[in-house]
Amino acid sequence: MKILLLGRDGQVGWELQRSLAPLGEVVALGRDTAANPQGLCGDLTQLEDLAATVRAVAPNVIVNGAAHTAVDKAESEVDLARVINAVAPGVLADEAQRLGAWLVHYSTDYVFDGSGEAPWKETDGTGPLSVYGRTKLAGEQAVARCDKHLIFRTSWVYSARGGNFARTMVRLAQTRELLQVINDQYGAPTGADLLADVTAHAIRQVVYPGATGAIRDAGVYHLAAAGCTTWFDYANYVLARVRIAYPAIQLIAEEVRAVPTSAFPTAARRPHNSRLDTVKLRDTFGLHLPQWQDGVARMLSEIEIV
Repeated sequence: MKILLLGRDGQVGWELQRSLAPLGEVVALGRDTAANPQGLCGDLTQLEDLAATVRAVAPNVIVNGAAHTAVDKAESEVDLARVINAVAPGVLADEAQRLGAWLVHYSTDYVFDGSGEAPWKETDGTGPLSVYGRTKLAGEQAVARCDKHLIFRTSWVYSARGGNFARTMVRLAQTRELLQVINDQYGAPTGADLLADVTAHAIRQVVYPGATGAIRDAGVYHLAAAGCTTWFDYANYVLARVRIAYPAIQLIAEEVRAVPTSAFPTAARRPHNSRLDTVKLRDTFGLHLPQWQDGVARMLSEIEIV
């Protein structure tokens, strides 16, 4: 099996290089063409070169881990967000369809309006509140032009590599006595490693000869860690773990105060309810998704806390 991976250097893309390796040959591309093998294009703004790269590689599976994920910047970079999140995935879909290849793509809880309290199902009506959400929804619709597609909607993604919410909370707790954290947005922190491992499992099921999966498994799936929390409770969990695991680190924060979303105005509106129902994913691929605390605890044990 040959797999073309786009977004090599992102949080999910970095983990995908590891998880996909046992499945076959992985051609992993970043945005910088000069750093890619054979000058192949991994820049989703270069549509003709992107299509030519797919034809040159002729993969059995395309995994698109690239996206415009700067939610607030997208409000002023509408055209750029549209090209990266919607137009380019359509190019990949058309090329994958010609090849008879599978296309794996990642989407977001931001395609919903965040209303209510029930976890969102794949069949629920969408209603994005932001440019990011609208362009990601358009990307889903474009990807669906390829018969063999898997779209994984996820939420609150983090990884041990680079910056993340947990690192930010620890840094602030070392310098501030009072932390104010939003307590009216609900979701499940989901590790990039979990996304990558589930992706590899799903590809194995739908692609390999003799596997139980087939074209009937194509479609949209919700993929997030089990359980639910708020940013406020997430922050408290992180700080409690750090105090136990890293006693030498001095956290001077005496209070973590719960505040509403309105306390931190942003260019893009955030959904209040980012809960995702993962029953379809679990039933189709025979998976058990761990509680969000398990992944965060593991991540905290791996990163360097200073």
